[in-house]
Amino acid sequence: MAPEFNALTTRLASGSPYQLDQSQTFRASSALLKHISSESDRKAAVSSTRNLLSTSSDIPDVEPVWLSLTTKKHIVDRHRLKPGKIPLPHSLNQSPTTTICLISCDPQRQVKDTIAHPSFPTALSSRITKVIGLSKIKARYKSFESRRQLLIDHDVFLADARVITMLPKILGKIFYQSPKQPIPVSLEPYKQTNASGKRVTPKAADENTKTLAPPLQVAKEIEKTVNCALVHLSPSNNTSVRVGYSSFTAQQIADNVEAVVAGLAGKYIPQGWRNIRAVHVKGPNTMALPIWLAGELWVDEADVLEKEEESAKQFKIMANQGNRKRKDRPLNIEPDGDAGVVTNRAKREEATVGEKEKKRRVEETDLSTEIRERREKLREQKKMEKANMHGLEKAS
Repeated sequence: MAPEFNALTTRLASGSPYQLDQSQTFRASSALLKHISSESDRKAAVSSTRNLLSTSSDIPDVEPVWLSLTTKKHIVDRHRLKPGKIPLPHSLNQSPTTTICLISCDPQRQVKDTIAHPSFPTALSSRITKVIGLSKIKARYKSFESRRQLLIDHDVFLADARVITMLPKILGKIFYQSPKQPIPVSLEPYKQTNASGKRVTPKAADENTKTLAPPLQVAKEIEKTVNCALVHLSPSNNTSVRVGYSSFTAQQIADNVEAVVAGLAGKYIPQGWRNIRAVHVKGPNTMALPIWLAGELWVDEADVLEKEEESAKQFKIMANQGNRKRKDRPLNIEPDGDAGVVTNRAKREEATVGEKEKKRRVEETDLSTEIRERREKLREQKKMEKANMHGLEKAS
């Protein structure tokens, strides 16, 4: 009798298996939030120290909730400093007290006037506490301490997409090793159709200045960027994306998880769902709870090797390692300067190389014999299994 077990995840009864089960996502989100809350209460009760500056009206610390997605193959071949963006149904920066620093092209006065325009939404302009141009950053924030203070003073950093690639060298590791990496935002006006029917970006009257979108378009792009989840891609098979906080409800976390997985599979992961191995949700100090697990560990059938093929491949690798050419060494010459006389040391080295070559050939022969014996043993086992199957059929 087969042993009973409880499945880690559930699959949909109908439709494609390459999709999330909403009930499974909600269950995992609820269990994670409940564990984070109970663990926070336990630590507060056990803690022997008391914060003398805290008051009864203080808001408890919230912890981020992460989506961990594992793929079967690497997503990208190199690290990308420019993060990707996926729209979320429930924003991570919805608090009205969130401060935004906007890094713009030169001159910065053009962007400041746009944000101060009467048509620009007041609720958004009050959150943008600083607008700074590229040249001002180079002049004012040269030291490590000044850049660290800039990082502390603001919650979110946005940067014009036209200068985002210049910032790693200017801002340094203090920014790009923190979760406050600048997020690219498009401040260019939308393309317009010219007389020839082509869509082109309007050009500024002055060649030294960059074109800037109207105030309403700038506000729309900033709102859309702030409400997105950031995707930092690296040459690995695991990607983590922040999808919420412990102050969110389980349904809000589940909605954000579904949006992020759909965005990753549709835009960023090569071969989409076929390349996804597992999807988990976790907190900063919790175990990962599974949401979706793949039924196979390969992308294509061609990636699967039989045991005999795998043994032959291992044998080929070992043979290639043994056939590596020995680096040529200069001959040792006698002190009398006769270039035609080779010392006894060089002769001994040649003899040693010959012995190693013979030993390697013997090892290769033994390995090929062992592989051949394994193949014969596997064939005999298959014949015995077939015979047993025939016997059972006749008996039935």
